[in-house]
Amino acid sequence: MGHRFNLDSDVEQLLADLCISLGFCLPPAEIRHLCEAPPKTVDSFTDAVFEAEGMGDMSYTDLRHQVREVVARHMSGWAGEGIAER
Repeated sequence: MGHRFNLDSDVEQLLADLCISLGFCLPPAEIRHLCEAPPKTVDSFTDAVFEAEGMGDMSYTDLRHQVREVVARHMSGWAGEGIAER
């Protein structure tokens, strides 16, 4: 059975968007980890998504750019929560 997103969470909304739009559907344990301790920058969050997907070697430059765009779009709305662009 898959993970049911709680769309009240900004992080879960971001992860749901990545799952639906780009196929980055992380395992429930990775979702919980990112929700409990989300990386504070766009680049570190993007890196964490790739690590959680088992794609941590960063050779996927075009795909990484697409994931980063989704992360940046979501995180730009979190400005009041101390999340930085870089």
